[in-house]
Amino acid sequence: MPLFIVLLGILLLFLLIVKFKLNAFLTFVIVSLFVGIAGGMQLDAVVSSIQTGIGGTLGFLVLILGLGAMLGKLVADSGAAQKITDRLIEKFGRKHIQWAVVLTGFIVGIPMFYSVGFVLLIPLIFTVAISSGVKLLYVGLPMLTALSVTHGYLPPHPAPTAIAEQFNADIGKTLLYGIIIAVPVIIICGPLLARTSLIQRVNATPLKEFYNAKPIEKSKLPGMTVSIVTALLPVILIGISTIGTHFLDPQTTFSTLLRFVGDPVIAMLIAVLVGIYTLGLSRGKKMTELMNSLTDSISSITMILLIIAGAGALKQILVDSGVSDYIADLIKHSDLSPLFLAWLIATVIRVCVGSATVAGLTTAGIVSTLAQSQGVSAELMVLAIGSGSLMLSHVNDSGFWMFKEYFNLSVKETLSTWTVMETSVGVMGLIGVLILNFFV
Repeated sequence: MPLFIVLLGILLLFLLIVKFKLNAFLTFVIVSLFVGIAGGMQLDAVVSSIQTGIGGTLGFLVLILGLGAMLGKLVADSGAAQKITDRLIEKFGRKHIQWAVVLTGFIVGIPMFYSVGFVLLIPLIFTVAISSGVKLLYVGLPMLTALSVTHGYLPPHPAPTAIAEQFNADIGKTLLYGIIIAVPVIIICGPLLARTSLIQRVNATPLKEFYNAKPIEKSKLPGMTVSIVTALLPVILIGISTIGTHFLDPQTTFSTLLRFVGDPVIAMLIAVLVGIYTLGLSRGKKMTELMNSLTDSISSITMILLIIAGAGALKQILVDSGVSDYIADLIKHSDLSPLFLAWLIATVIRVCVGSATVAGLTTAGIVSTLAQSQGVSAELMVLAIGSGSLMLSHVNDSGFWMFKEYFNLSVKETLSTWTVMETSVGVMGLIGVLILNFFV
């Protein structure tokens, strides 16, 4: 019966979002109420559980996502992303243009939300394609592959960060494992896939107005070193902390300080403060102008925060009603790997609902006790779910339509390019997780 209730809840989630176009946050709250009441919880307990789930989820993520949005805004407005692209293309040359745009997508994608990175990098993609005389998808698909992978796999992006919090996974290890898996996935599903006849036979002809995006004058761009270090500073700090504390005595003052600096919240705060100076004040911008810009950046994540909060409410309902334990008991004797099961559930929800964030967070709530009961790495569970949440993007995914409209493709062409790329990312991510599972 509990499994039937969960299936009905997922079906209701799907119908309300896809069929009736209801806001995802409202949908999560409604589905949480339904699952809790149908599961036999008292009405006041259902409300209390929803409040606990929302509060517990947002307590950590408001800081991470808020600071992440600010850093992304600084990188975008200052021209740091454009500087990184220009310099990498200059260094790699036309022959290796794909690797230049992949590196750009990866570097810019880590601190920046997917939709922001997409809109920011599209004009750069068009400029690169025109100046180098190559097909648009030859450079466009690899860059967007890198963006998609960072969105699905790596903190501080919303879904992997929230899922890591639900599983009590170490953010540093999640980031480290995610990068280890992301690099080969991006290479295979980006530059190599873009060279196949399947992609090459599609000739993207975007609308002319997208070609007219005005880049920032080169004389006004920040330096290359400043651009890269500022954009990647959270990753650098978290990485140094994760590796350093592994070898140091945890009782020493230096080890304690290293853990403090490598805490995701502190690392993001330091990066934002550094960015305010390196990408703003040092280049003549006024503090008032910078603060107004950062304020605007927060508005872009308000709904993302609410959606994640709603998913946290559903997760708490599943835990408090006993459904998570029930599902864990059902599948813990299965011969299938818990990592594969988590990936499969995320894939099914992704296909039904469309949103990678919704798919990832819903799956985390369903299998929240599975990792603990099976002794599986919580960090790899995060990455398995992240891989599944990117699978089979189609007409119910906003990313599908962004790609279609910006590159001016038919639905069939978008399915044969974008959907194939996203599915490849999901499958290769699972393979990477299963391989890494032998070593961690």
